[in-house]
Amino acid sequence: MKLLSASILAAALLAGCGSMSGKAPDTPTRTADGVLIGPSGMTLYTFDRDVVGSGKSACNGPCITAWPALKVADTAKPMGAYTIITRDDGTKQWAYKGAPLYYWSKDTKAGDKTGDGVNGVWKLARP
Repeated sequence: MKLLSASILAAALLAGCGSMSGKAPDTPTRTADGVLIGPSGMTLYTFDRDVVGSGKSACNGPCITAWPALKVADTAKPMGAYTIITRDDGTKQWAYKGAPLYYWSKDTKAGDKTGDGVNGVWKLARP
């Protein structure tokens, strides 16, 4: 009887996990410690050289290697304050309130915020 109960419990837990992973997120980011974070839990940033609302990113070439864009899934649609911009290379990137969102390649774990203030033009993305 205990083995059967344990099997039923395990199956119920696995079924619950499966249904959670299939749910589309309400937004492409979450908020933690007052800043926006991506789906991986890594901190997001904005770039002062981007013209907010222009639908363009000023971070290209070597810049985008150091500051990877928050990419958009093929099936994603704009939602609320989140819009989708098309980068110069044709890839899609999320923007929040018109500001493109980026990760910092030197952040190594969730919660790192080492990109804030880099070169006086990179800022923590805030809700």
